[in-house]
Amino acid sequence: MIRTVESQAHASAPVLAAYSYCEAVTGQQARNFAYGIRLLPTRKRRAMSALYAFSRRIDDIGDGELADDIKIARLDEARALLARVRDSAVAEDDTDPVAVALAHAADAFPIPLGGLDELIDGVQMDVRGETYETWDDLKVYCRCVAGAIGRLSLGVFGTEPGVRGAERAAEYADTLGLALQLTNILRDVREDAEGGRTYLPADDLAKFGCSAGFNGPKPPDGSDFAGLVHFEVRRARALFAEGYRLLPMLDRRSGACVAAMAGIYRRLLDRIEREPEAVLRGRVSLPGHEKAYVAVRGLSGLDTRHVARRTVRRRA
Repeated sequence: MIRTVESQAHASAPVLAAYSYCEAVTGQQARNFAYGIRLLPTRKRRAMSALYAFSRRIDDIGDGELADDIKIARLDEARALLARVRDSAVAEDDTDPVAVALAHAADAFPIPLGGLDELIDGVQMDVRGETYETWDDLKVYCRCVAGAIGRLSLGVFGTEPGVRGAERAAEYADTLGLALQLTNILRDVREDAEGGRTYLPADDLAKFGCSAGFNGPKPPDGSDFAGLVHFEVRRARALFAEGYRLLPMLDRRSGACVAAMAGIYRRLLDRIEREPEAVLRGRVSLPGHEKAYVAVRGLSGLDTRHVARRTVRRRA
C-alpha cells in the first residue's frame, strides 16, 4: 500500500515562497492540469505544483528553439539538479524555487523521483527526433513522458488504507498517463508535424494511407484519416477504462483530482472522435465552463462510484 506521510512539518518562509512560485507557474501554464489539482488539500496541491513546475521546465527545454546540443546539455543539468534533490542536497534558501519546492515535497511524500529521470529520457527522445514504428515502440515514449507522471502523482495521492488491489495502483496510474498522452498526440498531430515530429506509429499511418504526414489543414490525398483517428481513439478509450480502476483506490479529493484531469481529456477525445479533421485545422480544446463541469463531477465522486460498481460486477 502506498501512503502519504501524515506528519505535517512546518514549512519555512523560503519553502512557502518556493511553493507559491510553483503554483503560479501551474496556474499560468497548466491549462487542464490546474483544474484537477485545485481539488486537492493544500499539502498535496503544493507538492503537485512542484512536480508540475519541474516537469514543465523539462518540457520547455525540449520544445524550445535552442540547438540540440544545448538542449541535451540543459537536460543533463536538470538531471544533475534532480540528483541533488534525491540526495537531500538542496538548501531551503537555494536560489532555484522549483528545486526548493520539489525537495520539500519529496521529503513530505514518497515520490518516486526516478519518474522525473524517465521524463528527461523521454524529452531526449524528442531532441533526437525519434519516430515509432509500432504502438509498442510508442508506449515506451509515452511511459516516459506521461506514465511516469502518473506514478509520480500517485506518490503524492497515496492509496486508501486496506484498499483491495493497491499493489496494482502504480500500473493503473501509468496506464492512465498513456491514455492522456495518446489523446495529446491526436490533438497536436498538426502542430507536431509542423515542428518536424511524428508520434503516431508508422504501422498505423501506413494502414490508413497517412504515411505522407499532416502538414496542412486537410488529410493526405486518398487517405482514411477518419479511420486512423477512430482507431487511435478506441485504443485511448481502452487505456482510460483500465487506468480508471485507480479511482476507487484513492481518497475522495485525490480521486476527484484524477477524475477531473482524466475527464477533461476523455471529453476532448469525444470531440476529436466526432470531428477528426478538426485536429488538422488547429488545436481542439474544451471551453472553460465544460472543464469546470468536469471538475465538479469529479468532486462529486460520480466517476469513482461508477468504476467501483463496474469492478464489483467483474468480480461477481
